[in-house]
Amino acid sequence: MTTAARKVLSTALLALLVAAVLAPVIIWHRQLWDVLSTREHLQQWLAAWGDRAKLVYVGLQVFQVVIFVVPGEPVQVAGGYFFGVALGTVLATAGTLVGAAICFFLGRLLGRPFLQAFVPAERMEKIERLIGSPRGTVTLFLLYLIPGIPKDVLGYVAGVSPIRFVLFIVVSTLGRLPGLVGSAVIGSSAASQRWVLFAVVAAAAVVLFAAGLLLRPRIQAWLERVAEKRGGSTGS
Repeated sequence: MTTAARKVLSTALLALLVAAVLAPVIIWHRQLWDVLSTREHLQQWLAAWGDRAKLVYVGLQVFQVVIFVVPGEPVQVAGGYFFGVALGTVLATAGTLVGAAICFFLGRLLGRPFLQAFVPAERMEKIERLIGSPRGTVTLFLLYLIPGIPKDVLGYVAGVSPIRFVLFIVVSTLGRLPGLVGSAVIGSSAASQRWVLFAVVAAAAVVLFAAGLLLRPRIQAWLERVAEKRGGSTGS
């Protein structure tokens, strides 16, 4: 694909993606707000789907990853509430895996012109530098693992990096897993009214997330030092 054709395709797909997001938001903005505003509303909405709730839940998780401005925590907690820790984690993992794959291939197919429409150039360059460094695999894992760091945009940027798809999926899934399990535990403990467990895990999640936000500059500086150390490469 030529550069000109890729730019045209990037522009067209970006317009289609924006339209796909804005149309439901404009038409059903009140209903969407009711569903996504609280965990309780999301749980009620999922319950209404009956036997199809698992498939709908996975689709909702895919949507959240691809449209990364949608918060992921309510979706993942709802999975634990409805389906328990084990099944909730499996379903959330399936959704995030499919969503990450879509992000990766959109980034790889459409390239930087597509990404520059919604990812600041400085941030994209920093992520690319970290992923493409000698220890890019370790750094990518830590980016997904550490709370308080936006994760879903990483999939798009990874698509324009040298990292192999299979390696990206494995690393990103493993990095997300502790957070997915923790969210499922919060939801499951609320459903079974195990309030001590709920309070402990929820408090730990809040503290870790807040620490990640407050210490983000230091964490990013540390990740850059990790990335610069000699080690294994990401491959191509």
